[in-house]
Amino acid sequence: MTNSVHTNVAAAIALQNLTRTNERLGDVQNRISTGLKIQGAKDNAAIWAIAQGQRADVGALGAVKQSLDRATSIADVALSAGESVSDLLIQLKEKVVAAKDTSLGTQSRQLLDSDFKALLRAIGSAVQNAAFDGGNILNGSLTVGIEFLANADASSTITLSAKNLSLGGSIITLSLTDSLLTTTGASTALTKLDASLTQLNAALGEIGSQAKQIAAHKTFVSKLMDTLESGIGNLVDADLAKESARLQALQVQQQLGAQSLSIANQAPQIILSLFRGG
Repeated sequence: MTNSVHTNVAAAIALQNLTRTNERLGDVQNRISTGLKIQGAKDNAAIWAIAQGQRADVGALGAVKQSLDRATSIADVALSAGESVSDLLIQLKEKVVAAKDTSLGTQSRQLLDSDFKALLRAIGSAVQNAAFDGGNILNGSLTVGIEFLANADASSTITLSAKNLSLGGSIITLSLTDSLLTTTGASTALTKLDASLTQLNAALGEIGSQAKQIAAHKTFVSKLMDTLESGIGNLVDADLAKESARLQALQVQQQLGAQSLSIANQAPQIILSLFRGG
């Protein structure tokens, strides 16, 4: 090798090696600090694109889960109100059957009729107040029900059917025009009441089945989100145990590289000894 004060080949090589070591050390430190081996498209464009697509799906499924949570709340409120209506109908039956007693006096019959009307108004109040976030599937304001998101691209939905529990409707056929002031009126009310109970039980059974379906689908969506997030982690997460080992090795290489560069930089000093007098 030519001895020259203009060109120090050993130092240049040592500097190149030290620069590469520093770059690799910087990469390892970035992976450790972020916990990611793929931080952007320049690290691995294909893997980064796949991970971004999966992240988009996870975000969309988060919106699906929120929609299903709302469906669950609306169904729960509707079922609670429906069960209250069922209990009120049972109380009504006691009043109606009592009103069929032909031995009742006028005052007793009027009191029964007053209780009958009060219970009917309570049913109406329960139905009108069975709303969550503006959604009420019991008061007749909806004809087909409410649709909720079921998948990430919003191409599939789950429907919570509407059931009109308003007084004088197709399910609760009793109304405030019914009266217990006569035995004939009581008989008519009893017929309507029995039909209302049967129809109400069927309606609540259907809502309950749909609520169960929604709960099952919500569980599936949650598991799917967990699986996708795990998959994203497999693609882009750094193995910190390996990175720790790399970090220690590169730190040693960095120190050795710096020492090698220092030795190489001292080489031109040898030339001075060639010009010293004996």
